[in-house]
Amino acid sequence: MSGQEPLPIAVFISGGGRSLANLIEHRDLHDLPIDIRVVISSSAKVRGVEIARAAGLNTIVVRKSDFPDAIDYASAMFEPCRKAGARLVVMAGFLKHVLIPADFESCVINIHPSLLPSFGGPGMYGQRVHQAVIDHRMKTSGCTVHYVDNVYDNGPMILQRSCEVKEDDTAETLAARVFQQECQALPDAIRIVASKHRD
Repeated sequence: MSGQEPLPIAVFISGGGRSLANLIEHRDLHDLPIDIRVVISSSAKVRGVEIARAAGLNTIVVRKSDFPDAIDYASAMFEPCRKAGARLVVMAGFLKHVLIPADFESCVINIHPSLLPSFGGPGMYGQRVHQAVIDHRMKTSGCTVHYVDNVYDNGPMILQRSCEVKEDDTAETLAARVFQQECQALPDAIRIVASKHRD
């Protein structure tokens, strides 16, 4: 690390773990000041769990279907974060809606694969977002890192990065280009948040 005290974080995932792998890479190779205390996955069957465990990270699976009550689900998600001493929760490809407890308000961030407020909200994730961008003949897309509140894709914005939408783009090719922006946007946003925690 570059002399900066690492920020203790928790990472929530739901899928392949590419954003988690990117954070690990930035921590190890680019002095991203984070200490990943716990990774919480919404499924045991996703590659993200393998990536987390291969990196030696404390990894927990919390299935939303096991907690029909929203308050109980929020408790199951955030209690491990408290126990781990996490001061920031990073939603890195996390697709479930979870209520944010009072003690984590302004301490949860999410990355979304569009330029919010466009193409956000319930059901707008993954390829659906990129297909919607193409269907609306947008010239520019990108990603948004924002603080999370209790409304889908809503809270205050931290930063955005943009990229061109090409004439011959498919959802897959656009997704790849947006993900390149995500790989820089999320670490940059965490640096901004970490500097605020340090001040």
